[in-house]
Amino acid sequence: MNYVLALFLPPLSILLNGRVILSIIVFLIWVPAIIFSGGLTHPMFIALAWLLICIRPL
Repeated sequence: MNYVLALFLPPLSILLNGRVILSIIVFLIWVPAIIFSGGLTHPMFIALAWLLICIRPL
């Protein structure tokens, strides 16, 4: 389910993965990137969220 959430809202997916500070940083970069690039940078954030889901903190 978290992988599907990463497709649409990568910062929320990262937050639910337990990385609060990284989630805030990604959100602050993600929103302007979506607005100014028209969604071209969205796949980069999806890849980041999937990577962080796969590599969970110990």
